[in-house]
Parts: sequence; C-alpha cells; structure tokens
Amino acid sequence: MLIHPWDAASDAEWREWLSTHDFGQLIAGGTGRDLPVVTPAHFAFDGDRTVVTHLARPNPIWPLLEEHPRALLTVVDDYTYIRADWNTDADPAFGVPTSYYATVQLEGDVRLVDDPDSKASLLEKQLRHFEPDGARAPVSAASDSPDRRLLPGIRGIEFTITGVRAKFKFGGNKTEADRDRIGTRLADRGGRLDAEALTQLRRRG
Repeated sequence: MLIHPWDAASDAEWREWLSTHDFGQLIAGGTGRDLPVVTPAHFAFDGDRTVVTHLARPNPIWPLLEEHPRALLTVVDDYTYIRADWNTDADPAFGVPTSYYATVQLEGDVRLVDDPDSKASLLEKQLRHFEPDGARAPVSAASDSPDRRLLPGIRGIEFTITGVRAKFKFGGNKTEADRDRIGTRLADRGGRLDAEALTQLRRRG
C-alpha cells in the first residue's frame, strides 16, 4: 500500500479509529499457496497489541495458519468517491477523481486457541467488547454450562500485532480552499459514507 506523508496516520490516530472499527478481513497465505484465504470477521482489539477473534472449525483458513502462523488483518471504512469535477479548482472538464478512505493493515503472529477454557476466555473478551451491557451470561467451559457443547465448533485466534500500516486519505495534499469546496460537495451529496468521510476531511484539515 502506498502511503504518502500527508496520508500517514499517527499511532494514536489509528489506535483510536480501530477501537470503533472492529470488522475486517483476516488474510492468510500459508506456504507455497497460489492465493491467500480471506475471511471476514468481527474482532476485539485491546488498544495495545492484541486482537482476538474466532471462526467456525470448517473454515478453510486453518490449514494455512497452521502451516504459517502469520496473517494480515485489514480494515477499511469511511470511504467515498470524490468526483473529478470536485477535485480541481481549474477546468472541471479535466479534473481527476480520487477516493477518500481510512484503512489500517495489521501484520501479526497468530496463536490458535483450542483449549476449552482458553476459548471460553477469548470469547468472553470478544463478547464483552460488543455487548458491554448485555444480558448474556459469561462464556464458560464448565461441564454443566450450555456453552460446553458449542465450543468444539469453533477455534479461537489470538493475533499479536508485529507491524502496522495505516493510511487516512482525505485530501491532505490539498489547499484549505480545496478541502472546503470538497467538504461542501460531500455534505450536499449525502451519500452512504459521505458524512464519515467529511468528518475525517475536517478533522485532518
């Protein structure tokens, strides 16, 4: 991924963004494979260097992670299309369109979690991330817990971050007048993620 200096995200910036963007794609290459396996997944990030998630046991990603316990976790959001005629202060007939987006790509070491008690602990962390006020009972591997019979159907993943590439592409190379003009167009258009992109454009301006 190309990251120009004006699009680079600070450490604090990507961490804060990732704390509220918890759905991404886990990508595993394995050894000598033609193509990677890409698996969408919700996850929980601890704000430091650990991500936890789980997947169904039949998922095709497991052989690859067993062969090579490294993966990428990529998250993309706040994206929108910037029209050619918006992206120029000259003749709109010759403007160049672009995309605005935020993305964080995490490189990491993977530890597969199969022990029932450890899986229950991992699931509890993930559950409380998404349902901090939920009525769901704590996940348990105890023999008398209804969870016990469900745990064999999944495997857990503890992902330790070893590298980060984070890019927030929101007109950082444009003048204030350019950003104001584009921001007005985004507000007027009101597309699906235009409001999110506009917030980033103004915040980073």
